[in-house]
Amino acid sequence: MQMYEAVNVLGEALQPCSKRPMTGFFRDGSCNTCWEDAGSHTVCALMTAEFLAWSKYVGNDLSTPRPEYGFGGLKPGDCWCLCAARFADAALEGCAPKVMLASTHRDALREVSLAVLKEHAAQSK
Repeated sequence: MQMYEAVNVLGEALQPCSKRPMTGFFRDGSCNTCWEDAGSHTVCALMTAEFLAWSKYVGNDLSTPRPEYGFGGLKPGDCWCLCAARFADAALEGCAPKVMLASTHRDALREVSLAVLKEHAAQSK
């Protein structure tokens, strides 16, 4: 798989999102992407209890451990590369998590505007 250029939504070098838990389409700790990443796992988000509950409600349970996939489950405070469309949906529903702009891949801009991402921006790690 050929990774897209690692550039964030600010036009700078993409910064890591999380190594604990290990995140990203490539499970490299960054929200890198490629054409095979149909979900566009490009938004580095800081998990909240509200978002995790909403995500589970809409059918994407991110909080329950799935050891068969090497996934320990997410908890509030964890950073995770979310699908850009899922983040956009959460923003519309009023329960979007905070976003780490420096760690969010520019490809996320295909699904969500920079203005919306900035509106939900977290302080740098």
